[in-house]
Amino acid sequence: MAYPNTITDILNQWADFGVFAYILPFLMIFALVYGILSKSKLLGENKGVHATLALVIGLLALQFDYVSNFFATIFPYAGIGISVLLVALILMGILTEEEESSKWIFFGIGALIFLVVLLYTIYDFQWLGGYLGSGSITWIVLILVIASAVVGLVLGDRKKKT
Repeated sequence: MAYPNTITDILNQWADFGVFAYILPFLMIFALVYGILSKSKLLGENKGVHATLALVIGLLALQFDYVSNFFATIFPYAGIGISVLLVALILMGILTEEEESSKWIFFGIGALIFLVVLLYTIYDFQWLGGYLGSGSITWIVLILVIASAVVGLVLGDRKKKT
């Protein structure tokens, strides 16, 4: 039996075993559902009920390949978005010392990155029947940026009045 020699070989074996397509998505869904049920106490404080429901939801979510394909589509874009946010954080740390204003700037950059990641995931995953072309993405991003600016102005004016 040949043993893997590189990290690439190990990761390819894990992919062949279904670690990335089934085990990790299941663990993520299970942990999130269990955490939400435990924190909200919506169904009481019985941890057995929480674990059973989280197990069932996690397994049912992986019954078809929708979740696996969606995760395989969104997380590479999310990694790129996190890298862009990290570069912005480094550059902002070099250029400014104000923490209060930079917090809101990073929130805006993060929200914009979230929207771009979501739109490209929708485009690649071919939701909306595959009719969402690259020109449509540009218009949707522009509309969302304008809408978020209007909401920011309205909320900003409301805070000043009180």
